[in-house]
Amino acid sequence: MTKLTAKDLEVLSGLMMGEGMACKKARMYSKTLTDAALAECLGKIADCHEERFAALFAVLEGK
Repeated sequence: MTKLTAKDLEVLSGLMMGEGMACKKARMYSKTLTDAALAECLGKIADCHEERFAALFAVLEGK
């Protein structure tokens, strides 16, 4: 894999922060909801954000 430039790392960092925050918020909201179906939906959304965060981290590691 080619080396990441400083700009690449800056963009990657921003994307990872966004995905991490979205995951945390979705998980938090899913635990506060009383509607089970909506809570499950937000849990799945949090899982998607977590997967994207992991994919971005893999790019950072060079995988």
